[in-house]
Amino acid sequence: MKKLFIVALLALTGIDSMQAQEVYTEVLQMSKEKAQSTSAPQIIKDINQFKVNALNYLGIKMREVMPDAPVSVLDNQAYALHNFISSYIQAIVAVKDQPKTFQNKVMQLFVDASVSTPLFNDTDKETTLFYVNNKESITRFSLDTDWIKAFENVSEAIKQQ
Repeated sequence: MKKLFIVALLALTGIDSMQAQEVYTEVLQMSKEKAQSTSAPQIIKDINQFKVNALNYLGIKMREVMPDAPVSVLDNQAYALHNFISSYIQAIVAVKDQPKTFQNKVMQLFVDASVSTPLFNDTDKETTLFYVNNKESITRFSLDTDWIKAFENVSEAIKQQ
């Protein structure tokens, strides 16, 4: 649990004051650095590797499916992804002393929010659901996610609990 607290602190730093045009590039760069860090705990590397893969997927699919979309769409999705992951970490830390069934329920809220809000409706489920199907992954989320909607959905679900 100490590692999760450290992850929560690291995840919450550095993004809030950026300009919109810089968000995608900055989140991707920070995530790459943390994922490749030799001194970071494995849990931080894993979370950031998910961010790198999700952002790369997002960038590729945006060019394929929405080539005329403004850059702000990509930036807004990257910012929402960052907020989604930060919220997830905060929620995990907040329920660490709760029964395992409640912890699993909270985690499932995030998984469901991710899976139920596709951005591209990608038919390549093997790729998009790779993390969802990986029982070892701490970030069991779909790559094909509208991160803005997923963050809104999970934020509302948490308020109702």
